[in-house]
Amino acid sequence: MSTPVPPPNQPYDAQPQAGNPYAGQPGQPQPGQPGQPQPGAPFPGQQPVGAPYGGGAPFGGGAPFAPVAPARSNVGLGILVAFVAALVAAGIYGAIIGATEHEIGYAAVGVGALVGFAAGKLGGRNPALPVISGVFALLGVYLGQLLGAAILLSDIVPLSVSEIFFDHFSDLSKAWKEEIDFLGVVFFVVAAVVAFSTAKKTSD
Repeated sequence: MSTPVPPPNQPYDAQPQAGNPYAGQPGQPQPGQPGQPQPGAPFPGQQPVGAPYGGGAPFGGGAPFAPVAPARSNVGLGILVAFVAALVAAGIYGAIIGATEHEIGYAAVGVGALVGFAAGKLGGRNPALPVISGVFALLGVYLGQLLGAAILLSDIVPLSVSEIFFDHFSDLSKAWKEEIDFLGVVFFVVAAVVAFSTAKKTSD
């Protein structure tokens, strides 16, 4: 008896298998066959679950929308550092007046710049801070001129600078009011303007 020979060009793995009459039929996908959908895989063109709009970017964009950071604002900290900066600037300004025996305009500009920078840098974008910086700059120039006068008076009267400044502050202030001139007023205005603009620019 001759052995049956399979038809030409028909691979052995396409032969009908016992109990599965449809195995090997044309058009039937085989498990693991390349190019065929695998169990659990999405259909062609279907987006994976949990990745809307092509991977997280709305409307097919590149990176997803980033949250907009709120404008920073810390009024309390800005006021505190502006006040401290005014006191420090007043001490430096008074020392310059005592050493040179003159009121220097650049020193008044420095007072305003220091106060405004401190307020804007640490206080943020609150619109009240530039105005407060201008007020504190006026205070810094005022205290600096009084301190300079106290330093100069300490060379004349037998009192220390601290005694003149703290124990005789009212007398010192009264004498300052009598001696202030137009140039001294200009220094005040310049310091306030510089402090206002510096605080506004630094906070941006």
